[in-house]
Amino acid sequence: MAERARIKLSSPSYDQVSDIAAKIIDIAEKAGTKHSGAIPLPTKKLTVPTRKAPCGGGTETYEKWQMRIHKRIIDIAPDVRTLHRVMRIDIPENVRMEIDLKS
Repeated sequence: MAERARIKLSSPSYDQVSDIAAKIIDIAEKAGTKHSGAIPLPTKKLTVPTRKAPCGGGTETYEKWQMRIHKRIIDIAPDVRTLHRVMRIDIPENVRMEIDLKS
């Protein structure tokens, strides 16, 4: 059996990632399983520069659009009941959750 389950969360919304991480940690504490996290990873910033003028004439002025991806990692002891409860959490559309079992 695996020694730990690593849960990776990522989303453009900081609040949603923090809420889901808090729910997972609460589930692990209620079940009495060992856990570590939520470990924040560096925020990935995606930028797209666009030209303001649609026709191409005039001075070159640009706008920068930015999207930030916030990430968290949580390690949990792989108890079957705990993982089943974690998988049943209602997760918003823009939050991505990956569960890896590691030995």
